[in-house]
Amino acid sequence: MKVTLMTGSHPRHLFLARKLFEAGMLHGLVVERREAMVPTPGEHLSERDRANMIRHFREREEAELRAFGQGDVSEFQHKLPVLVIDPAQLNGDGTKSWLREHPADVVVTYGVHKLENDLLSLLPEHAWNIHGGLSPWFRGTATLFWPFYFLKPNWAGMTIHKLSSRLDGGDIIHHSVPELRRGDGIHDVACRAVQQAADDLAVILGMLKSGKKIEAVPQKSSGKLFTNADWMPQHLRLIYNTFNNDIVDRFLDGEFGRSEPKLVRAF
Repeated sequence: MKVTLMTGSHPRHLFLARKLFEAGMLHGLVVERREAMVPTPGEHLSERDRANMIRHFREREEAELRAFGQGDVSEFQHKLPVLVIDPAQLNGDGTKSWLREHPADVVVTYGVHKLENDLLSLLPEHAWNIHGGLSPWFRGTATLFWPFYFLKPNWAGMTIHKLSSRLDGGDIIHHSVPELRRGDGIHDVACRAVQQAADDLAVILGMLKSGKKIEAVPQKSSGKLFTNADWMPQHLRLIYNTFNNDIVDRFLDGEFGRSEPKLVRAF
């Protein structure tokens, strides 16, 4: 069974590529160059918001390096077909030609921008996306951030779903949720969610390879689609100034109450 992964260039993305390669499943890799891990704060920000933004993204980078290592596309380039592209090239003719030249039984996307319909039409029956959020409740962007902002860290997780033209809206194959541990900060949970999703994906691909039919559940509600415009550095005040990044501990102590998402499981 040949699997192609279309993914980003951050440590979490290359970690998934490495896990699939080590499992003997990865036969092709498309890497979209992503933005810098630590963005530059805008000059309009207050001193507090500037400090929070720098802290947030630096700690994210540090957490990813601890969890996933540095990672580099070069580790794959002499082992399997690799295409490295800029975001503007994702849906371009070069990507389409590469996909035709390297057909796969399964295509998995994770951390790339939205695929257009003419590219989607080139993909095999088993074309899945890994979304960093629990769909349908947290669709779109920054969806491992919002559960913390809403004081529901147990709703932080990943969704493996069928690719469709609807952003993060395809039929759900599996939800992955990480264990919450005392002392966890927001980025610890996000990294463990990625690790759990990588492990779960390998199991599901193994099931498919063995001939098991993979069921998918339609999303029954539209949930919430978060956009880039929804997030502002000022939202970090709640994470760091109000709670000093100890939302998990307070949640485990019962301070916020508890509700549970209704998860879809493939196994």
